[in-house]
Amino acid sequence: MEKVTITLNGQQIETTTDKTVLQTALDNGIHIPHYCYHPGLSIAGNCRMCLVEIEGIPKLQISCNTFCRDGMVVHSTNDRVRKAVRQVLEFLLINHPLDCPVCDQAGECWLQIYYMTVGQYDSRFTGNKVIKHKKATPIGKWVMLDQERCITCSRCVRFTREISKTNEMVIFNRGDHCEINTYPGRELENRYSANIMDICPVGALTCRDFRFKCRVWYLESADSICPSCARGCNIVIHHNPHRPHKRNGARVMRLKPRYNPEVNKWWLCDDGRYNYRFIDQGRLRHCSVLSPTGREQLYLDEGLRRLAELLRQTPPRQTLLLLSAHSSNEEAFAARRLFDQSLGCLCKLPDEGVFTGDQDDFLIREDKHPNTNGVLRIFGWQTSDLLPMADLLDFVAQKNIKVLLVNRHELSADILGQLDQLECRLVYLGTNVTPAAEAAYLAVPLATFAEKEGTFTNCDGRVQKFSPAFLALGDAAPEWEIYSRLAQHLGLEQAFPSAAEVFEQLRTGNPFFQKLEFHEIGAFGELGAP
Repeated sequence: MEKVTITLNGQQIETTTDKTVLQTALDNGIHIPHYCYHPGLSIAGNCRMCLVEIEGIPKLQISCNTFCRDGMVVHSTNDRVRKAVRQVLEFLLINHPLDCPVCDQAGECWLQIYYMTVGQYDSRFTGNKVIKHKKATPIGKWVMLDQERCITCSRCVRFTREISKTNEMVIFNRGDHCEINTYPGRELENRYSANIMDICPVGALTCRDFRFKCRVWYLESADSICPSCARGCNIVIHHNPHRPHKRNGARVMRLKPRYNPEVNKWWLCDDGRYNYRFIDQGRLRHCSVLSPTGREQLYLDEGLRRLAELLRQTPPRQTLLLLSAHSSNEEAFAARRLFDQSLGCLCKLPDEGVFTGDQDDFLIREDKHPNTNGVLRIFGWQTSDLLPMADLLDFVAQKNIKVLLVNRHELSADILGQLDQLECRLVYLGTNVTPAAEAAYLAVPLATFAEKEGTFTNCDGRVQKFSPAFLALGDAAPEWEIYSRLAQHLGLEQAFPSAAEVFEQLRTGNPFFQKLEFHEIGAFGELGAP
């Protein structure tokens, strides 16, 4: 690898010999039209859209497979290049159907975008279009195929060969009769299948889950972190603030991967991508208390007042808080500060969902929580300190626990029944209505990750920030806010006014977080201290 200088559209740019002209242009904010090139895949060079003129070479060259040399002079916007690109685009559109009004890719389609930026020609084609047979055909659990819309960029084929390594996709036939499809007798069933829809530049591969839900120009987005496993893949939450889904009032329309070279690059597993319905469905929206006539709804302050009264009446060592690794770093710290250090209660993190054995050598981790690493570091624990969920009742009986605060964890009907026999009062803090929430003496609503700000620490020790996409439903609130208001009812001088200020309290007393500043954690996250 050697440092070189090239001239691109009259601008001198320093680059290296291992980079192509297209990569160098994109790295420097110069967009050269392209379809088949993707930075996470091998170079195919088959769409011919990225043509450039290089002085000294008679023919136009594809910039995706032309490596930089010192002194190279490149033109990507002159009349010769524009004419050639326009003609390539015309060929690509000859057999493309006019499905834009009914295509889910409308608004994100690079055929539309390039036609408006480099096309704008009058069509010269009047004959019948080539008919391709599979239209709106499911080829897997999440993916819909429309062969007519395909421009044969081969991105999907290369993804299944090089990234998922499952080889389901292939290109059949030649010329304008070529078609993408799965191999005969096979379906697209790998756990990363939905990524081929992200990288498809047109509407040939669309999402069966998102289909006809919402036009993309209605969507707003928020940067977040996938909560489905300890990898902490970077995602974007796409939501519709204008017209929520009529059938179920859903705000979240879809999750998409967000580029992070240190964590997930451009990719996201299907498990994480489609684990979002709990954000809007079956939510615990208000405090409630168990009364002789059933569940009685309470204002949040009244519910926390009753919880404070219950904690006062119970000896601290007879109160157990079951923590959750779905809590943010700030929430775990607030829980430790209030329950462990100020009140002297017992705190435990159960092993539920940590050692699942469901893991691969790419992104998926067996720990199905986003912040186990963070909780362990905040409390100074090792994985050996986790409380086996199977031993919960024995622990409650042995320690004579009278108040059990459960953060998000589900409890079986057998455990719920035996807690009554042990005269242990259950308090549930969570995001969704569950049997534990319905059986609890007191239920307190919590905000989901999409409704709050904070940080998670992933399996590699990378602290990553996530932002709220919208306001929490009902009276639901972040845990640090719940604990702050509870501390007031207990007469304690503890304040957790915001995620940023709680993180500041956390970093001053914890060596792992000490060198991190909340507002300086960038888009790719920051590693904590070794």
